[in-house]
Amino acid sequence: MQNIIKKQNITILGCGRWGSFLAWYANRIGHNVVSWGREDDIFRAIKETRKNEYVELDEKIEITNDLEFALHHSDIIIISINAQALRNLLTVVTKHDIKNKKFVLCMKGVEEVTCLRLSEVCVSMGIDKDNVAVWVGPGHIQDFTKSVPNAMVIDSVNKELTKELVDVLKSNLIRFYYGTDMIGTEIGAATKNIFGIIAGALDGMGYPALKGPLMARGTREVARLIEALGGNELSAYGLCHLGDYETTLFSKHSNNRAWGEAVVKGEKFLKLAEGVATARAVSTMAKKLGVEMPLTDTVNQIVQTNTNAIQILQSLFNREIITEF
Repeated sequence: MQNIIKKQNITILGCGRWGSFLAWYANRIGHNVVSWGREDDIFRAIKETRKNEYVELDEKIEITNDLEFALHHSDIIIISINAQALRNLLTVVTKHDIKNKKFVLCMKGVEEVTCLRLSEVCVSMGIDKDNVAVWVGPGHIQDFTKSVPNAMVIDSVNKELTKELVDVLKSNLIRFYYGTDMIGTEIGAATKNIFGIIAGALDGMGYPALKGPLMARGTREVARLIEALGGNELSAYGLCHLGDYETTLFSKHSNNRAWGEAVVKGEKFLKLAEGVATARAVSTMAKKLGVEMPLTDTVNQIVQTNTNAIQILQSLFNREIITEF
């Protein structure tokens, strides 16, 4: 599965679940890869064993906690960390010489404190908007590592950067599409995690048949939000959002779905579910814009109270009847 594009130096910032996969993938398609992580238990484990529960990293991949070296090594910097930790990381990253570095964000979220999209967080920290891209769409590590292919999207306000990154990162395992709507791509990717939480709650309640209406109505409210923000509402029906629903709403591997199922069962779920913080941020954003998002507001209620999830979900059926479109 070698790539036909010239070998590149690529750095992955973040060595968690998705970050370790990205290092595995970039190496597999023929690039020189550095995997960077903070000095913590996750980093130490992968540094010592070169593997985690998802992937085993080739000996050619350099694993380091030296950020200066990791940034200097590559012109393409892929970031895969908790979306809410991006600003803190960039506070350190921007102290180094990053002129002309290309940043690819592989997280799905909206900054909770500011309600900024993640690319906007980068720009607010002084990174040129023409050097920022996002890589989103469906796919689970557990499938990719078994050679099960999927389709994803790369987007940027810089069309040349979008094309360059697709050419560098494409393979028989991931078919990429060129994104043309950064607002829609980022918002669509972030909000699908919100509906993953509802899907899990429906599983926990024994109502999986309601995932069909969830997909239809959830996509419509995201389309309204994207349009209100100045994006193309059709992005909600693309790979960034609706195209990622199977991975999020139905898969046993989805952390967001598992979080929703756990909360209605009164159980604890300790892994990262990005939809929790995103629900808070998007609910606030929608209210400021005057966009009605009842499903998102419902998840926000559940997140804020962490109780009565079943009662809150059932209250959706008591809303005033309206036309579908």
